Amino acid sequence: MNYLLGIDIGTSGTKTILVDTLGNEIAAGTAEYPLYQRKNGWAEQEPQDWWQATVKTCREVLLKSGVNPHDIAGIGLTGQMHGLVMLDENGELLRDSIIWCDQRTAFEREQINTAVGPEKLLRITANPAITGFTAAKLLWVRNNQPELYARCRKVLLPKDYIRYKLTGEFATDVSDASGTQLLDIAHRDWSQTVLDDLEIDISLLPKVYESFEVSGQITKEIASLIGLAEGTKVVAGAGDNAAAAVGMGVVVDNKAFTTIGTSGVVFAHTSQMKIDPQGRVHTFCSAVPGEWHMMGVTQAAGLSMQWFRNNFCHEEMQKAKELNVDPYELMNTEAESVSIGSNKLIYLPYLMGERTPYMDPDCRGVFFGLSASHSRKHLIRAVMEGVTFSLYDSVRIFEGLGVRFPEMLVGGGGARSKVWRGMLADVFNSQVKTLHSSESPSYGSAILASVGTGIYASLVEACSVLVKCDLSIYPDTTHHGEYMKYYGIYQDLYKDLAVEYKNLAAI
Repeated sequence: MNYLLGIDIGTSGTKTILVDTLGNEIAAGTAEYPLYQRKNGWAEQEPQDWWQATVKTCREVLLKSGVNPHDIAGIGLTGQMHGLVMLDENGELLRDSIIWCDQRTAFEREQINTAVGPEKLLRITANPAITGFTAAKLLWVRNNQPELYARCRKVLLPKDYIRYKLTGEFATDVSDASGTQLLDIAHRDWSQTVLDDLEIDISLLPKVYESFEVSGQITKEIASLIGLAEGTKVVAGAGDNAAAAVGMGVVVDNKAFTTIGTSGVVFAHTSQMKIDPQGRVHTFCSAVPGEWHMMGVTQAAGLSMQWFRNNFCHEEMQKAKELNVDPYELMNTEAESVSIGSNKLIYLPYLMGERTPYMDPDCRGVFFGLSASHSRKHLIRAVMEGVTFSLYDSVRIFEGLGVRFPEMLVGGGGARSKVWRGMLADVFNSQVKTLHSSESPSYGSAILASVGTGIYASLVEACSVLVKCDLSIYPDTTHHGEYMKYYGIYQDLYKDLAVEYKNLAAI
């Protein structure tokens, strides 16, 4: 029996799973690490933490499974997108990684618009200039830490730093590279035009592969360190959402999914490249060769719940510890006891700025309608509803662009909540399905490895065998109507506050 390893370098931690060639999970391991916010709007992590977590979880999985390392046919990588990792001439880290949710680069975004031009940038990269993308972060370092930029010899994305540590190779894949703002999305390679306009040397960038292609092999040194077999193939992998799409079987037209992880995503596959002329949703290269996907992003989805739990739910956390349950289970129970609309309380989930549909790094979170009648349970439900409304913004944009889907697959930590799943079905007014595997990005990266190592001939074939649906939730049209009353107010609130967000940021 052959096995496949999937490694997901997430924002909150690294998740590694081992599956067999029929998709059965044999073992899994998780290791967490911190996120540093040294200034308002900043977000950084230490790449060395990702590496230590990779070593730890791989060892854990091998120990739990008892599998012979020589029976692992291949390894797939995935992880948070857009993060900037800078290495010097010796392959050593120059600074901490500026990660996807960092919003410090408003000046650099305008610098990109000036240098390239908004229309040309949208035509080549399929996205407007975005503060969270890697190009703006690289320019920020050039503008603010020129001595580090001068020493930089290679720029990598988070999962690709782990590939470098595993194999010694500098490589990335088309889906993850799409989020750098430096890739020609139609031609699936670095855009020399954009690089010239931004005065970035192409030698800084790694080689680009299709997601299933073999990009390197485990070195002798790393095999000894982790316990893997020397020469084990490592495929290019994919950005977390592109890998999640594979893990959910969203590899053909009319398929879509929503995930509620740290960020929230609505993702739809398309065999024809489509670009939103207003730049509200992203178009990236798919993990499927020669195809694409569209994606809307809520910056602080699960992060909103995590923030609320950590700061305001100490009682639930203590009780959960006594009961040996997840605090979110108790929070879900409280939310379930509150009716739709949270007693006229609306939450705007803009803790880290927002991407879809506003692309505004300056907007911030709001509880609107707060009164003395509200208790903690109302705020918990309001957070869940506000995040769901934000995700629904993306659904409506897709529908307006003619990208439709009869059902919605759901994944991520939020999908484990029965309340949240029902909320998604009611607000989207669509059937919602969960999958047998809850760790879609790492599972998807393992599926990519199954194709790259020749176990399956294509991603479509692999997904037809390996992806299995679990639960189905149907919408309540009466509930949908109730939610829409609040959704209309939710939409208007951003418009009403847009100027004040800018005024606040300027102080």
